[in-house]
Amino acid sequence: MAEKKWEGTTYGNGLMHRWLIRLLSVIDTRVIYVLAYVFAVTPTLLKPGFRYAYHFFHERLGHSVLQSLWMAYRNHCLFAQAVIDKFAMYAGRHFDIDLEGYNHFLNLAKQPDGFVQLSSHVGNYEIAGYSLVAEKKRFNALVFFGEKEEVMNNRQKLFTHANINMIPIKPDMSHLFEINSALANGETVSIPADRIWGSQKYVAVKFLGREAHLPIGPFQVVAIRGVDVLTVNVMKTGTRRYKVYVTPLPYDKTAPRAKQIEEMAGNYIKELERIVSMYPTQWYNYFDFWNQ
Repeated sequence: MAEKKWEGTTYGNGLMHRWLIRLLSVIDTRVIYVLAYVFAVTPTLLKPGFRYAYHFFHERLGHSVLQSLWMAYRNHCLFAQAVIDKFAMYAGRHFDIDLEGYNHFLNLAKQPDGFVQLSSHVGNYEIAGYSLVAEKKRFNALVFFGEKEEVMNNRQKLFTHANINMIPIKPDMSHLFEINSALANGETVSIPADRIWGSQKYVAVKFLGREAHLPIGPFQVVAIRGVDVLTVNVMKTGTRRYKVYVTPLPYDKTAPRAKQIEEMAGNYIKELERIVSMYPTQWYNYFDFWNQ
């Protein structure tokens, strides 16, 4: 079960991160990609995460053994690119962004009520923090409490000018009060919904033909407040290009709370399945998602 715990921390130490930012300010990201493939990706090929990625391609998507091994390797390479792109932003680099469904975000951003964005571990969601910003509505992003100091500092520098606030997930669950306060103030809250964190309570869903568990917390937050909810996925489509998919998750606000949660979770997993089907090598899941 230890491998199922979401830690959400970026690989490396502060010194490594500072040097990476300096390099990316003067060197093409593609050069750093290649270095990462050799020194960061290769050592992971013998770790459990690679095995789970292989099983995903072989057992859930039905690819051959060789094709599954190749796609699992590509998956790790693309994950390395996503991390490097994040540091490239810290170094002042910019990416071209295509938006699909942006009107859904704008419509909610204009309203006085708060709303929730549910994210997944696909693509490079942090890019959305610099792309989907409402001028008057503060954006609150739930982040891992134990993230590296250098990463948190660089996030803070970039987010300060974009009306973005970070809410660390804390062991004492005090982040729940901050989430509730933000929504009560008519702000936006971004929550990851494909990893069980904090409470171990879950909602069962069918994902790619097999039962999987999602954390019940994000859906409870929405149902308790009765707010609107979007799912946002940011997928890499080129060396310097991403595409943001913004999709509303409708649910019956008059239904019993358990029914609301079930409906939301079902619509969320359908959208995740759609995105994963389009970008299978960009779903960064490195534990036994299906409890096999």
